[in-house]
Amino acid sequence: MSISARLSYVRAEDLLDEEAPRVRARRLALSSGRGLAGLALALFGLPLLTLLLDHTGSSLSLEGQVLLYLLAVLVVAVVGGVVVAVLTAVAAALLINYFFVTPVHTFDVARGDQAVALVVFVAVATTVSVALELAARRARAAAQAQEQADTLSTLAGADLEESESLRDILNRARATFGMESVVLRGRDRGSGDWHDVERAGWSSEAPLRFDIPITRDLRLIGRGPALFAEDQRVLHAYAAAAQTAYDGRRLSEQAREAEGLAAVDRQRTALLAAVGHDLRTPLAGIKAAATTLQQTDVDWSAADRADLLATIDASVDRLDGIVGNLLDASRLEAGALSVHSEPVALDEVVAAAVLAVGAASAAISVHVPEDLPLVQADSGLLERVLVNLLDNAVRHGGGPVEVQATAGAESAKLAIVDHGPGVAPEHREALFTPFQHLDDRTSGGGIGLGLAVARGFTEAMGGALVADGSSGGGLTMRLRLPLA
Repeated sequence: MSISARLSYVRAEDLLDEEAPRVRARRLALSSGRGLAGLALALFGLPLLTLLLDHTGSSLSLEGQVLLYLLAVLVVAVVGGVVVAVLTAVAAALLINYFFVTPVHTFDVARGDQAVALVVFVAVATTVSVALELAARRARAAAQAQEQADTLSTLAGADLEESESLRDILNRARATFGMESVVLRGRDRGSGDWHDVERAGWSSEAPLRFDIPITRDLRLIGRGPALFAEDQRVLHAYAAAAQTAYDGRRLSEQAREAEGLAAVDRQRTALLAAVGHDLRTPLAGIKAAATTLQQTDVDWSAADRADLLATIDASVDRLDGIVGNLLDASRLEAGALSVHSEPVALDEVVAAAVLAVGAASAAISVHVPEDLPLVQADSGLLERVLVNLLDNAVRHGGGPVEVQATAGAESAKLAIVDHGPGVAPEHREALFTPFQHLDDRTSGGGIGLGLAVARGFTEAMGGALVADGSSGGGLTMRLRLPLA
């Protein structure tokens, strides 16, 4: 037996010893109630049986009358116990002697065999009553043992890994022992203060019935009616089950924390890998162009200088886009995105986004009617969404890009269509996962945040963004926004 088990056993013994007088009183009350019921049955049944036999006594022999009285004594023994049964047997012998043994209406016995019959009657009635009492006690003990075995078996086979299982265990213990409350208390290792980990029921005024130390920092407490000493086994089983459920809850919480940390670590690794690659490319272009321009031993033509400066400008724009997407993704992740929704003209925002794409705008054809209804959106966020979608379509589409817009009764729909290699239907949803590239290829740069940011901004404005196939091949990004 472990130290904690011995401590819990001693503590439970102490509490049960303190409650022993009440337990004995409770048992005495139950026994007294049973005895009174048997006594009442004897006081009512024996006179009634005597009256019936006295009127029909001529048709029964003395042996038959004795057997009927013996049956009455056994019934009283079952109801009231052995003490009342012995008193009933003596009273029955006196009634038989007075009413049915000659000379009648006296306590004299004329024949010796009749006297022996009366003595044997009392002895047999007493013996059978004692046997019935022992059998009843054994039956009650067997029923109680079976109930305890069922409870222990249920506890042993219970699924204790779910977070709700601890409360289930405490509720079951409360119902088993009739407690008003059962509480699992834990101690904070830092401050040393005790607190309720979980509880079933509520009572601060009921007497304390058990306080079992499970571990140094965990204990099971119950308040309610007094317990019997034989309840200890089941009580300790509940304490062990509560500890198992508590440990399962802690392991589940630790696993969830570890999983969250692992996810953060994977995201950080992906971010570092993506940023490490995609930032170096424009930085290398800027460095190479700037170093070339600084060479004094070469006489660069105006066209060469313009090309180098354009390289620097494009690389800076690329860096600005990467850093902007990182900042936007951080705002979305932290829930710090501020949306200023207002009526917006879709054709104006599309035109601004096309201009923001820069040199690639030559490959974009816009078909957005000027008379479209206004949409409810944040113009700045919407422009960022369209820039990301257009940039992605130009870089990965490998051809002309079309922007088409229509309006329905409640929303406006915008489609950015490219005719590139496209994406398989089962992979389209993965396009919106941060740091995710199709088939793990960068295909022209980018850290895989553009589409994730675009969807996040769209949903923040109350819209939706999905990927679809293009007619004739390619990829179509479908954007839906509510009308103002």
